[in-house]
Amino acid sequence: KIKMFSLVQRCCYSTPFKLHKFTGARLLLHGKNKTTCPSPILRLQRDVSLLSRSPSFNPASLYATNLQAFHTSLPFSKKKTPRDSEMKKSGILKRSMESLKDAPKPALYLSLAGLIPFVSVPLTMAIQGTYYPELAFAQVTYGAVTVSFLGGMRWGFALPEESPAKPDWLNLANGIVPPMFAWQALLFKDSTSGAVMLIMALGIALHYDISLLPDYPRWFKVLRVVGTVVMVLSLLATAALKAVSEMQQ
Repeated sequence: KIKMFSLVQRCCYSTPFKLHKFTGARLLLHGKNKTTCPSPILRLQRDVSLLSRSPSFNPASLYATNLQAFHTSLPFSKKKTPRDSEMKKSGILKRSMESLKDAPKPALYLSLAGLIPFVSVPLTMAIQGTYYPELAFAQVTYGAVTVSFLGGMRWGFALPEESPAKPDWLNLANGIVPPMFAWQALLFKDSTSGAVMLIMALGIALHYDISLLPDYPRWFKVLRVVGTVVMVLSLLATAALKAVSEMQQ
């Protein structure tokens, strides 16, 4: 019996798939004959067939695992090229500039005309090749008046009864902040310090009009951005001309 068991065990481990095929057929025959008791050899073959069905001896499961691992990869994300980002930015800028066509003509022309005193000061100094402190102070004074006007628009927007902005402490106090900066700019003896104070006031006023009051029309917001950029660049140009003049002396 021992020799016979070792022989069967050696045959089962050497040919597991053949044994699995034969035992499957014999088990089907055994299921049909309910009166016949299974022999010890048939029981042994059935146990070996169960062992042969384990994942370690099944090449199909191993192949499926390798195939799944082969097809599993990281998701591919398309990177935006610099050209796409530039086209997107140019499209936004184009739509923003086209919205100025919807602006009322008096508001558009008067706003552009109000930028002439800012631009004329550094332009005159650059043409003459000389820095004029009087013109620089006049530019700071006109900038203080402009900033005060921009702060007062908050009151004019919040006071009407049907306005979406309520005349509360926040809205009315924000209208006072830009004039306070403008008054401080006039107290500086140095025009460059006054220009820096005006630039801060212009940035605060623009933040109020763009972020805190979204009910303004789009053309007005674009006009405010364009006007603020021109005023800031004009003040910086005057300060740069003063620095160049002091270096040449």
